Amino acid sequence: MMNRWKEKMMQFMAGRYGADQFNRFLMFVTMGCIIFAIFTRKNIFYYLAVLLLVYSYYRILSKNHGKRYEENQKYLRYETIVRNTWQARKNNMAQRKTHHIYRCPKCRQKIRVPKGKGKIAITCPNCHTEFIRKS
Repeated sequence: MMNRWKEKMMQFMAGRYGADQFNRFLMFVTMGCIIFAIFTRKNIFYYLAVLLLVYSYYRILSKNHGKRYEENQKYLRYETIVRNTWQARKNNMAQRKTHHIYRCPKCRQKIRVPKGKGKIAITCPNCHTEFIRKS
């Protein structure tokens, strides 16, 4: 009985797109909406969770591989931007104890200088503009 059900399910899923990183993200957001709906007792989050769940299953069961692949690639590009931005902010926060980070007034290039040196003349490595800041 179980093998028969498994075979039928495999036949049904043949040619379907299946789950990817974007679907995992959608499921995570869906769970967050459900939890938020439980604690806040706001129906809007419940409806949003249902819509996200329906869309997620639509993507899993879709046979349009090209379109689903495109959606996933777009998601991955945005995820990379967010991850890189987060990592850069994390690195800046870790360096704040020992360094100041200034921007060149002309070209806006970030320049890292050590703390505790008093007033110093900083030369931008990009445009060679010189400006004075306290380190």
